[in-house]
Amino acid sequence: MGKPLGSWGGMRKYLETEMLADSLKKRVKYSCTKFAGMDGAGIFAIYVDNKPIKNFSMETVASHAYSGEKPVDMTEYWDAYWDVKNNILLEKREEFDDEEFSEALTEYRTLDIINALHSQNPIIRMFAVLDRRVGKRALKNLADSVIEQPEWLRFFYNLRIDADRWK
Repeated sequence: MGKPLGSWGGMRKYLETEMLADSLKKRVKYSCTKFAGMDGAGIFAIYVDNKPIKNFSMETVASHAYSGEKPVDMTEYWDAYWDVKNNILLEKREEFDDEEFSEALTEYRTLDIINALHSQNPIIRMFAVLDRRVGKRALKNLADSVIEQPEWLRFFYNLRIDADRWK
């Protein structure tokens, strides 16, 4: 799999202008922050109406493993990251890293919209539900399946359904 083709600027343009439903343009923004010395790791973030909604990073995955304070011992902290990555299926998780975001975006770009909407990968479904190719009939069907989605993904389903409800 690997990183999506092209620069982040090109990917952002694709996500925000070419792919995004008209009802969400200028409301949904994507950002990417890369950290020096971290082997290209970083944070992908999605903002809606200038509010941060979802981050995709190694840190969010590792932090999710702890319900309380994160441990001082960094080995223990990063062991939790690998525990989550290796032992919890992607479709059963709430948090994802930047690599999983990139891989999902790469795969999403190769899928037709129906297959993307029904992908086992919830990140691909997120991209799909925000896609301009999803019409009113498909949105009506999606409205019936919102409750079946992971909690974090319900936000994006409801965002799209509500944005197009009045069009």
